Amino acid sequence: MKVKNLTILLSAIVLLVSCKGKGLFGKKKYDKSEVTGWNYNDKNMGGYQVAKSKEQGTGPGLVLIQGGTFVMGQTDDDVMGNWDNIPRRVSVPSFYMDRTEVANVHYREYIHWLERIFDPSDPANKKIIDAALPDTLVWRSELSYNEPMVEYYFRHPSFNDYPVVGVSWRQAHDFCLWRGDRVNEGILLEKGYINKQTLQSQQQENNFTTESYLLGLYTAAPGKTATSKKNPLKTTQGQPRTQVTMEDGILLPAYRLPREDEWEYAAYGYIDQNPRPTNKEGKRGEELIMNKQVYPWAQNINGLRETKHGSWQGEFLANFKRGNGDVAGVAGGLNDRAFYTAPVKSYFPNAYGLYNMAGNVSEWVADVYRPLTSLDEDDVAAYRGNKFKKLYIDSTTGEAKIDSLGQVVKVDVTDKESANRRNYQRGNVINYLDGDSLSQSSYGYGITTLISDKSRVYKGGSWADMPYWLSPGTRRYLDEDQSLSTLGFRCAMDRMGSPEGNARKTGNYWKKQRQRR
Repeated sequence: MKVKNLTILLSAIVLLVSCKGKGLFGKKKYDKSEVTGWNYNDKNMGGYQVAKSKEQGTGPGLVLIQGGTFVMGQTDDDVMGNWDNIPRRVSVPSFYMDRTEVANVHYREYIHWLERIFDPSDPANKKIIDAALPDTLVWRSELSYNEPMVEYYFRHPSFNDYPVVGVSWRQAHDFCLWRGDRVNEGILLEKGYINKQTLQSQQQENNFTTESYLLGLYTAAPGKTATSKKNPLKTTQGQPRTQVTMEDGILLPAYRLPREDEWEYAAYGYIDQNPRPTNKEGKRGEELIMNKQVYPWAQNINGLRETKHGSWQGEFLANFKRGNGDVAGVAGGLNDRAFYTAPVKSYFPNAYGLYNMAGNVSEWVADVYRPLTSLDEDDVAAYRGNKFKKLYIDSTTGEAKIDSLGQVVKVDVTDKESANRRNYQRGNVINYLDGDSLSQSSYGYGITTLISDKSRVYKGGSWADMPYWLSPGTRRYLDEDQSLSTLGFRCAMDRMGSPEGNARKTGNYWKKQRQRR
């Protein structure tokens, strides 16, 4: 009798497995709309497509930074006398950030792609490539012999894993855009939605960008998955669909430079201070935050010395300048083992898994610099630098266009178009409440001061900086077309969906209960 029951059970399991995604007798089971009752993904009921996957993939090199609230700004005495970041509480939505600074080997990959797509023998193309190259002359100094760094730092394989420097804000911004396009192109190639032969035909403006692909301005030969009957993407008629859309949940959001609030928040790694962090669905951790932390390491909030990590306890675990004439220590006992930069995975990562958020190189962030931005910014996703744009539409053809680099052409949103909006009245809001007509004062940015609309914030201390600049709350600025031997960058990405990560719900849920009378 037991054997008979076991046989029946096994048969039932086989039946269920064979009918995965289907009802009994092989009839397909559809998800239904809660507003119309119509089936999703059913060609006989309109063919409205809804993606099965609802979770965002993690791009290469990124880690999830679970957002929250913190006190942004200077938390220690301002020894430089530049009180330009008054402390204020803000909230940072969850996002992704690079584990390390972008290294020389990564940036050379970018240059390699440019040389492959834009033939450098053409003088016009050579200008494109030259504009992307780091400025290696940033290593020169009037009274220092740094020619080896000028000649070898960017190209020599010994420095492959060292952070790229000599990169302007504009170059860093362009690298992030390029990286996002290559990641999405790689996803489509790997999943078989575009043919690998497409790579061989890309030249000049005919190259893949995510925006041009989604708008239909770049067409790629479909891959095996796209033309297969098993392709999960269908047209409204139920036929395999070769074009991927953002609604399919396959493509990732764009890579970009982190905002100033994101960079500072991520550097502190406050999640490490939570005594009971959320690690199980339905459970909630404590709300604990340290408001006066000075350095990125949490165990010793005010001191430079490391207070954990065994034999390293008591050391200065960051690449910075201890004092005049002391950038590395004594022979036989070099303290940071780096006279200039160090490899991007040096020292211990913080609680989020981020390396070198103090020292090594300072890092570009997205924001336009203003001394008193802290008085005006929103208290969630704080940012100054918005310059709203829209697609350029050709008046003759009624279609969007790409430029000579393959990028989708966009134009500024005009003040006339913004006039009737309640949430903004201008396209360029860089100076909103800070030097514009609504400020009741004029600061003369770019005229009577070195600060202009080209001034961008950079954060964190470098190998050539004293301890003061290692605090994430400090901030400096540089024109977006300039660069330094002490300044690099890392990329970020927006987080879609649950702020706690994949497989985690958004919002709080309780069991259904009847109302008590």
